[in-house]
Amino acid sequence: MARIPGDPGPLGRVRYALGFRLPPRNRDWVRHDLTDAGWRARLLLRHLWVIVPVCLLLALLPGPAWMRAAVPLLAFLTSTLTVVISANDLRRSRLHRHGLHSPDDR
Repeated sequence: MARIPGDPGPLGRVRYALGFRLPPRNRDWVRHDLTDAGWRARLLLRHLWVIVPVCLLLALLPGPAWMRAAVPLLAFLTSTLTVVISANDLRRSRLHRHGLHSPDDR
C-alpha cells in the first residue's frame, strides 16, 4: 500500500485512533482518511483497534464465566453500534478538530 503525503507513521496512527489531534503537517493524510472512499470502514477499523484490547481486559475481570463473556461482548456491541450510528458526526468532529471542513457542510 502506497503511503499518502502526511502519513503520521505507526505512533501517530495510534494517537489518531485514540482521538488526539495530529500536527498540521498531517492534514493531507487526515483529509484523505476522512473524505475519500472507504472512510466509514477505516473509522470502524480504528474503533476495533481500540475496543478489542479493552474487551480483552474486561474478560480478565473476576466473576463467573458467563459474566466474563457477557461484559466484554456488551461493551463491544454497544460501542461498535454507537460508532456505526454516529459515523457522520464522528467524522465531522475529527475534521473540525484538524481545521478541515466536512464535505457535508457545503
